[in-house]
Amino acid sequence: MLKKTDPVERILLRHKKITEKALEEVKTNNLHTGSYLGKTLTDHGYIHTQSLLETLSTELRLPYIKKGQYPKSGLPVEGLTITETFLREKIIFPLQIKDDTLIVAVYDPFDLYTIEDLKVSLGKNIRVVLSSEQDILESIQAYYGEEGGSAMNRMVDGIQDDDLHGLDTLDDSTEHIRDMASEAPVIKLVNHIISQAIETRASDIHLEPFEEDLSLRYRIDGILHPMEPPPKRLSSAITTRIKIMSKLDISERRLPQDGRIKLKILGKDIDMRVSTLPTLYGESVVMRILDRDNLVLDLSQMGFPEKELRLIEGLIKKPYGKFLVTGPTGSGKTTTLYAGLSKINTPDKKIITIEDPVEYQMRGINQIHVKSQIGLNFADGLRSIVRQDPDVIMIGEIRDPETADIAIQAALTGHLVFSTVHTNDAAGAVTRLLDMGIENFLISSALLGVLAQRLVRVICPDCKEEATLTPTLEAEMGLLHKEKVKVYSGKGCKACSNTGFRGRCGIYELLVVDDSIRELILKKSTAQTICDQARKMGMRTLREDGWDKVVKGITTVEEILRVTLNDRN
Repeated sequence: MLKKTDPVERILLRHKKITEKALEEVKTNNLHTGSYLGKTLTDHGYIHTQSLLETLSTELRLPYIKKGQYPKSGLPVEGLTITETFLREKIIFPLQIKDDTLIVAVYDPFDLYTIEDLKVSLGKNIRVVLSSEQDILESIQAYYGEEGGSAMNRMVDGIQDDDLHGLDTLDDSTEHIRDMASEAPVIKLVNHIISQAIETRASDIHLEPFEEDLSLRYRIDGILHPMEPPPKRLSSAITTRIKIMSKLDISERRLPQDGRIKLKILGKDIDMRVSTLPTLYGESVVMRILDRDNLVLDLSQMGFPEKELRLIEGLIKKPYGKFLVTGPTGSGKTTTLYAGLSKINTPDKKIITIEDPVEYQMRGINQIHVKSQIGLNFADGLRSIVRQDPDVIMIGEIRDPETADIAIQAALTGHLVFSTVHTNDAAGAVTRLLDMGIENFLISSALLGVLAQRLVRVICPDCKEEATLTPTLEAEMGLLHKEKVKVYSGKGCKACSNTGFRGRCGIYELLVVDDSIRELILKKSTAQTICDQARKMGMRTLREDGWDKVVKGITTVEEILRVTLNDRN
């Protein structure tokens, strides 16, 4: 039973890490049945472990360390009569001995009985540092336990098959499903999956059920990486827990659903976009992670060459016209548009966006979420937006002729219109609009410019090393008979999870519509003709910008070939 004198309660309330309402829920629902309130609060998702330990570290003036900071020279186990069972039960881990003092990592710093017991039984002074339950238990397993005892395995060991009976049947009661997914082990498991994704800098979490197993993959720097998955028997429980968090209908398993989750994890504000999709063996779940703390909405920090940056800043300050960004899904188009909006977001401008879905929430901008099921699509929403007297309009994507036509008309009647379209290169956007039935004279009058972009992985600075360049690649880069250049690659290290890459940056191709390009648009010239003319006027292609970033040691030759394989040289 939770007591008013509990020190964790007082500390967290004083530091505003938890609310009175949350504590009242803990009491009302009898959630606190153990001895340590901090564990109860983290297990049930009221506070993240790192936030708890950082607050206690500040209040109690005790160091807070993570597993990577544990001594590497081995454990002071000789002469210490401490059993693995005792360490697991008390959640403590011996770190090192200094003279007559034993340093131990603890999860519960208020377990004074255990600390005193150690002092008396070992005949040593005890110095305490704080560490998470997961780090302590993983270290106990690594040094004392058998192989295969990962954090995932320990979490699922506490979930019995009997507890999950009925979760895979469609006719089971909603309340029973909700109860099972609200159990602490399932909550901890889902929190672990999300936290691990944040720690590895993942942009997406993919949970996919198959006939024999459940697949867990993280998309890191644009590439999917398999992770240790939970057992298949927990598929429905995990999916249901995620649905509860994102306020979806847990009883509906036959139709796709979309939702959102807002969390504070590892001290960061995280927005998650959740999508569920019924498949042959259960519901597939994808969670897009939108880390607001790491969001860069500054054009000058997105890898634009200086010339292109100046041109873009000039285009987005025009009073009217249309500016397009093209590229495949996941190439950062929306982020670029938001960076442009952020640059011109001033009190004297009214900016309205219509998106599916709204990716980022920005102060001072009116944002509309498309809802096709009630008839609010891009075209209908855009008609209403124009009547709201905006200065700037952003359309998430031009998908159909009707939306394209209204957007062009808005650009011609005094509005600055931003949008995206799916084409391989900048010149292809013009022919795409023509294919949609937009008249050539309207395109030539309204279009200001088109930016094509891709995202390439950045070489990890901690394991960056010089690489060799084959004559074939050297010729393709146009370096023959010129001064030799150095190219680099990543060897792979702990900091980049042995991938050799850490982070991404953009490569760009900017087509500015000048008089010569307008003439070609009026003639309905091919994309190749428009591209050739633009290059004569100084446009650099995606691959040329990519080669420049290779020479600067930002990325690798293989990355440029990967993302520009089908593009024109």
